[in-house]
Amino acid sequence: MPHWDLLITDARIASMRAAAGAYGIIEDAALAVRDGRIAWLGAAAERPAVAATQTVSAAGQWLTPALIDCHTHLLFGGNRAAEFEQRLQGASYEAIARAGGGIMSTVNATRAASDAELLAAGCKRIDALQRDGVASVEIKSGYGLNAATELRLLRLAKQLGELRNITVSTTFLGAHAVPADFAGNADEYIDMLCSELLPQIASDGLADAVDAYCESIAFSAEQVNRLFARAAALGLPVKLHADQLSDTGGAALAARHHALSADHLEYSSTDGIAAMAAAGTVAVLLPGAFLTLRETQLPPVEALREHGVPIALATDCNPGTSPVASLRAIMALATSQFRLTPEECLAGVTRVAAQALGLHNDTGTLEVGKRADIAQWDLQHPRELSYWLGLNELRQLYVGGKTVHPNN
Repeated sequence: MPHWDLLITDARIASMRAAAGAYGIIEDAALAVRDGRIAWLGAAAERPAVAATQTVSAAGQWLTPALIDCHTHLLFGGNRAAEFEQRLQGASYEAIARAGGGIMSTVNATRAASDAELLAAGCKRIDALQRDGVASVEIKSGYGLNAATELRLLRLAKQLGELRNITVSTTFLGAHAVPADFAGNADEYIDMLCSELLPQIASDGLADAVDAYCESIAFSAEQVNRLFARAAALGLPVKLHADQLSDTGGAALAARHHALSADHLEYSSTDGIAAMAAAGTVAVLLPGAFLTLRETQLPPVEALREHGVPIALATDCNPGTSPVASLRAIMALATSQFRLTPEECLAGVTRVAAQALGLHNDTGTLEVGKRADIAQWDLQHPRELSYWLGLNELRQLYVGGKTVHPNN
């Protein structure tokens, strides 16, 4: 006889299925879990007579897919509050980076930190995300910039997923900046990544994707093209930090490699956006960096909409340009800064965020067969998830059907 492990009754559901109408709402609903996956959901009146080991009432509260943070750099040593203060006094991000600050200052602090120190700091940031209803997070390397530390960061990122009940997608971002020992030799550094690091990472299964920073202060399109070609040969999907500070053709470059996502995009051209649409590449917008850097060049939201490019949102949690550990805050910022609708914001941290990580067949919506990653909210309507700033309405978080109690 069929049997459910968990049955949640007296619920209102926002499934976030694209084909299910606004928010995918089901009133007076129930949801069942078996073996960590959604076994049934729908109107309570249609619920089959199946026994459940545990039955809980949602007391009329909302169930949505648990949130997904699809772009973070949250595993690092130290912080850059001093640079934050410098920028407020007029220094530009580019000027600070060229003077030896920026990414390289975090690289030095990360190399010097112990595994225990990095894990403790990473757990603290994940706890904050889980209190916002996050059940999946992407974590990039990129603060090592040498073989030993890059590999160490990828291994530690996987450990974070074990230490906290959260799904971690790892991304290799060795092409984040040119390290000091390769100064003036960016091509040689890319050669090293392609010949030494990428094969080991692929062989050891340490990364789910490969990323790069395509910008005048980082790597050229030609250099990224070589890296991505090598990643493809090794069976690794790619994503790209694209067109954040200038139009380097990053959006089109990402599309050429059928990247999972192109992220930032403030300076992307209409042609680049059209190329992304044709390639099925997701746009990941990062309001935290836009806010922290006090940018004025808005990402081309209307062009993304017109071309049908799916829009995801993420914290970009990092010490230099987006010291943000709240995905709910990012949703609120996206409405005020980028004029996204509340429904676009919720889709951007659930369904579309899953697509940006290549996880859309497994999570991101509430559907039978998908992983039972569920957030329960004390709300009148899901639009409030983008409306409130600083009010935590999360009442329960389920990861794989198991209750998670984020550390305070």
